[in-house]
Amino acid sequence: MEKQWSIRLIRLAAIFGLIGAVIGSDMSGSGNYQLRAIHAHILVVGWLSVFAWGLFYRVFEVRSKKLVSVHGWTAILSSIGLTIGMLFYYINPFNLSEVFTLIFFIAGGTTLLISFAVFIWVTFTLKSEETKK
Repeated sequence: MEKQWSIRLIRLAAIFGLIGAVIGSDMSGSGNYQLRAIHAHILVVGWLSVFAWGLFYRVFEVRSKKLVSVHGWTAILSSIGLTIGMLFYYINPFNLSEVFTLIFFIAGGTTLLISFAVFIWVTFTLKSEETKK
């Protein structure tokens, strides 16, 4: 289970890394830094955090497989939700209602907090070296 989530999270992180690099490159070339907060969150949450979680699941075995799935899904939903929510809230490219953009942004951020809390829980449910043998 951990190996499956590892590759899923690492692939998602790679996608975020590319998107973040493209946005950064565009900002640098155009001199327009309107997307800097979104760019930063794509790289810190989407690339760095998701990649670190993927590496964690490659290295460690967790007792509760359901907990791994809960964390994996909250990691995916929150990293995508937060960054899209930020885009909707700060840039609003589709002219969505302010209430919708605010709720979307808050939901993404709240789910990210839940994901981090679940990850803390995961770190305390590792299989010990004795039980692996």
